[in-house]
Amino acid sequence: MPEESLERLYSPRILALAADIPHAGRLEAPAGSARRRSPTCGSSVTVDLVVTDGRVSAFAQNVKACALGQASASVLGAGVLGLDRDAIAAGRAALEAMLKEDGPTPPPPFEGLEVLRPAQSYRSRHNSILLAWDATLEAFDAATAEG
Repeated sequence: MPEESLERLYSPRILALAADIPHAGRLEAPAGSARRRSPTCGSSVTVDLVVTDGRVSAFAQNVKACALGQASASVLGAGVLGLDRDAIAAGRAALEAMLKEDGPTPPPPFEGLEVLRPAQSYRSRHNSILLAWDATLEAFDAATAEG
């Protein structure tokens, strides 16, 4: 990877997001939890959450990923509280479309994901970028499962 490509990929904005991930850590009493790991790069994300009236009311994430995966988790963490499953799934779908199909920037509250557009041509990084989203949806499902 040429040096200028790395500089573009790992921009100061991506590095700033990666350094300041909202809701880092674990919840004491989550209603749902999920851990997702990328076999490609070894990145992992664990998400704990609580759902109240169909919306995320408490959220925590433990992110062990590259700067791209951390930046994605940062944008997710900043906007996830108060959202229902459909809104989170729509954000994930928009992110995937942006990465794989040069789709539009994801809508609010996830428009900050635009910073990851340079990762489009680095397909090996896509799984890491999507990990926090997949773990969040899985944890949401666990929290709302009838048992």
